[in-house]
Amino acid sequence: MSKYLLEVGCEELPYKFIPSAIQQLKNGFENFLNSNKVEFEEVQVYATPRRLAVIVSGLDKESKDEVKIIKGPVKKVAYDEQGNLTKAGEGFCRKNNLTPEDLYIEDDYIHAKVTIKGKSIVELLQENVPSIVLKLQGSHFMRWSDNDEKFSRPIRWIVSILDRDEVKIKIIDKESSNVTRGHRFAQQNVYINNPDDYVEIMRNCCVIVDQNERKQRIIEKAQEEAEKLGATPYYTDDLLEEVTFITEYPVPVVCEFSEEYLKLPEELVVTVMAVHQRYFALYKDGKLINKFITMTNYIGDEFENIKAGNVRVIKARLDDAVFFFNEDTAKPLESYVEELKGMTFQKGMGTMYDKAQRLVMLSKLIAGDNSTIERTALLAKADLATKLVFEFTELQGFIGADYARVSGEPECVCEGIKEHYFPLNADGEIAKTKEGQIVGIADKIDNICAVFAEGKKPTGSSDPLGVRRAALGIIRTILANNLKIDLTKLINETLLLLPVSGEGKNVLDKVKNFAGSCTNRLSGKVTDEIYEFFIQRLIILLSEKYPKNVLEACAANINPLIDLTDYIKRVDVVSQLDSPAMLESANRVLRILKEDSKKTVNKNLFREPAEAMLLEQINTLSDDMGYDVYLKQLEEINPSVEKFFNDVLVMDKDENVKDNRLALLTLLKSKYCRLADFSKL
Repeated sequence: MSKYLLEVGCEELPYKFIPSAIQQLKNGFENFLNSNKVEFEEVQVYATPRRLAVIVSGLDKESKDEVKIIKGPVKKVAYDEQGNLTKAGEGFCRKNNLTPEDLYIEDDYIHAKVTIKGKSIVELLQENVPSIVLKLQGSHFMRWSDNDEKFSRPIRWIVSILDRDEVKIKIIDKESSNVTRGHRFAQQNVYINNPDDYVEIMRNCCVIVDQNERKQRIIEKAQEEAEKLGATPYYTDDLLEEVTFITEYPVPVVCEFSEEYLKLPEELVVTVMAVHQRYFALYKDGKLINKFITMTNYIGDEFENIKAGNVRVIKARLDDAVFFFNEDTAKPLESYVEELKGMTFQKGMGTMYDKAQRLVMLSKLIAGDNSTIERTALLAKADLATKLVFEFTELQGFIGADYARVSGEPECVCEGIKEHYFPLNADGEIAKTKEGQIVGIADKIDNICAVFAEGKKPTGSSDPLGVRRAALGIIRTILANNLKIDLTKLINETLLLLPVSGEGKNVLDKVKNFAGSCTNRLSGKVTDEIYEFFIQRLIILLSEKYPKNVLEACAANINPLIDLTDYIKRVDVVSQLDSPAMLESANRVLRILKEDSKKTVNKNLFREPAEAMLLEQINTLSDDMGYDVYLKQLEEINPSVEKFFNDVLVMDKDENVKDNRLALLTLLKSKYCRLADFSKL
């Protein structure tokens, strides 16, 4: 078995492109090898800012021979009346290097068995590797120098080795060799004679090619430096990934800034460090300190200039923050609400001021009269008009909370302003305060309805206003806090509150447009689209815990958006169902009833004892029962259901008797449907 190494050396690649390139290369090589019937054990992809490397281990020397059955023209076209090949038949043979003896007839068509000889792995690599690399996709690909092909950055060198031999390839204008380059500040001409040695040779040249090893080194080095100060480093997965892909040999450096900046909101200082400067903030005893760690891509021992440069940059950024903070807090947060009138929410959907007023109304609709919730709703978007949020957009909500504290607002209002954006991602923290929960639901439902009302529902490649995340956020918030909210009513009310664009119209046209828009929004199409969107998000969220068919069955009989907590209770119970006999009875009822009977059951029309017995059993089922007891009761009455089907012909010749029996089954069906649509199980 052989091992192949490909390394493509480039100018510094954009860090956001590298994770995608890793996956694309892995998929590209696996698909190439599988499609060519080449056996292999593993495809490993390594990446740094200056190189993309692939190592394929357990590689066969050549692809396997492949036997194919090829189909030709219909028999009467391929042969003449004397049984000789026609020109069409001869052409088929010529095209596939066949003799007449190779042909046979099957299903009135000529066929032939062809053996395609395998190719050497060297030949296959030379034919396919350049195209795999050039098929990589990413943003801002460009043509470099005089070349026609596009790539993320100029390619500077290529290494291509199979075992101990070079496999000559050419990508764009660079030909491969066995010479790579080390770290920019280390040895440059480095010879690779065997793929097995690649990772270790590069490590000796101060390049850690394995991104997982590099990431672990960053974590360990940051912790080591932090422990010297009795502190702990703060970093997110995004920050860790970014630092991993902008360094080849990460070396930590501790820097210090003035304690005066700690008077700023903590989230602001941490964001400046982590998001804008890629620094690791440090906490001691749970409090942010005036030191941070920066990961350098440097292998020298002179760090003073590095420290001075980073401190100079952080000081400038924090000085800007201080200026904006002082400017913004010169007046109370409430005064910024009026300024929202100059900020557009979405085209045709009014201003952010309009949205703020809708949040107040929607929050009141959800929670009733509650002064702190209404205050939170009014101020939730006010910080968007401040200078600090304009500069640091990712801090919306956090800045609003701090400005609300400065303005003397109640703490629950301050926290609600911050938390109404929660969760910030699919697995993010849920709002803890009632204010954050209610205003957050109102904000997200407003975004979702605005997108769908404008016909901009999400597709595979677009998610306007992050409505997928918003829907999941609403669902998670309701379920986590056991809130009883009828989302169907909330969606309808939100659609009615949304403005209608009236640009360029006279008053009469505006009125007509408004009336028409409201009718269209609530006619069924838009509301149904939003319902379906929510239900799909709900099922996706819960499918890791519950069987998908159970989730769909419990959503089919009653719209789960009416009461999500009730839906979960039904799903919990139905997922434990273990009674094939009861399931068969339920489905038999559903199959017989093409449509529900509108009549009531008349005992006087009973002809068999099984009819009266079934009605008596049905009446033991009460909607006041808990779902677990209810399901057990359904199982217990099932022998009566089976006896009814054994003893009774539903489609009796007497129309009155038949209709009465259908009415009895309709009553039974309604009992099954209290839990789920059992036809989907």
